[in-house]
Amino acid sequence: MKMGRGRTSRVRRRKLFRSSVSRGVNESYKPEFIELKKWLKDRKFEDTNLIPACFPGTGRGLMSKTSLQEGQVIISLPESCLLTTDTVIRSYLGAYIAKWRPPPSPLLALCTFLVSEKHAGDQSVWKPYLEILPKAYTCPVCLEPEVVNLFPQPLRAKAEEQRARVREFFSSSRGFFSSLQPLFSEAVGSIFSYRALLWAWCTVNTRAVYVKHRQRRDFSAEPDTCALAPYLDLLNHSPRVQVEAAFNEETRCYEIRTASSCRKHEEVFICYGPHDNQRLLLEYGFVSIHNPHACVYVSEDILVKYLPSTDKQMNKKISILKDHDFIDTCWKKVLLGEIISDTNEKTSLDTAQKICHYFIEETNAVLQKVSHMKDEEVASINQLTLVETLWTEELKILQASALILNSLQTPFRESASWGGVEREGDRGSEAGAQTHEL
Repeated sequence: MKMGRGRTSRVRRRKLFRSSVSRGVNESYKPEFIELKKWLKDRKFEDTNLIPACFPGTGRGLMSKTSLQEGQVIISLPESCLLTTDTVIRSYLGAYIAKWRPPPSPLLALCTFLVSEKHAGDQSVWKPYLEILPKAYTCPVCLEPEVVNLFPQPLRAKAEEQRARVREFFSSSRGFFSSLQPLFSEAVGSIFSYRALLWAWCTVNTRAVYVKHRQRRDFSAEPDTCALAPYLDLLNHSPRVQVEAAFNEETRCYEIRTASSCRKHEEVFICYGPHDNQRLLLEYGFVSIHNPHACVYVSEDILVKYLPSTDKQMNKKISILKDHDFIDTCWKKVLLGEIISDTNEKTSLDTAQKICHYFIEETNAVLQKVSHMKDEEVASINQLTLVETLWTEELKILQASALILNSLQTPFRESASWGGVEREGDRGSEAGAQTHEL
């Protein structure tokens, strides 16, 4: 059969190609999703808009069954499906939480419930939901130390803080876990291990939606705003979509309304917020390709290293930057500013170019190192690929910034060249003298 060569055929092939790239593989037939659908139906939820699917690039997500229109409610999950601190208080853990002093945090209550229910296995009424949760996460706290060491310095520091925070969370919670021993035939130490709590912490941190609850005396004063939303939490993030998401007090449902249309059989996205890639990796364990909020952070050490050593007011300038929260600022924001004088502007551009070239060299060196490690550390290849993606996205920003900085330097190069012609003319002709005066 001859392949069509006309415009109509080309358009059709392009549409088919785009469709094959973006369209996911239906997973609603899988046993875990069949069980989840039954479980949700028992709680008065049936979805007519979305089905679970696996997509190239984003993995498991939700696909539209029909075309979705702007302003349409794409999912409305009843309160009975949400896992909140109310769920925990009404459970067998409620009495133990009520008598524990000082009161546990809402986060600890949710994590404890998750670990306990996962341990219960088939006996847990939440099993259909627990079965579709990730078995492992890729937040920095879960990555191998040698992988975290490959992070850009600002992210590496935050990753170390995250690890220390989770360690402290586990350590400070062990007393509460011990009080739960009457509920279990096994030693609570083997149930509420660091690994189990880490899984639960990542589940809440990466998947919870915002639902404000009234303050309870049973809990500490920390904000009680997290709710786990089965099925809804399969929606993946895209920085290019806009949605309205909130708990509707009238319908008693958590609702998501799309601000843009979506074609049939395409992946439906929500937006977790206008986060750069370092923030996304830190909080959610992934990097967004072509992220419009992506940036490269410039630390104080780098600024001090490349600012002119003759600048007598450097310390004062650094102090001002700190006071206004511009230290560790985003690279693309460094390019913005008002021209005060040609000399200052030229000096600033020279400094910015030096910093940009430093980061490009550093980024290329790290990418080369990651490439070698991927050949040697096969067990960590997925973690290394995640880091590789982060650095690759930052390299794109740096290369674009280098081009912008180079174009901004053009007027100064032309001015210098013009000045040379003037001096040549000044030695001889009157015209040269007049030009010099102008």
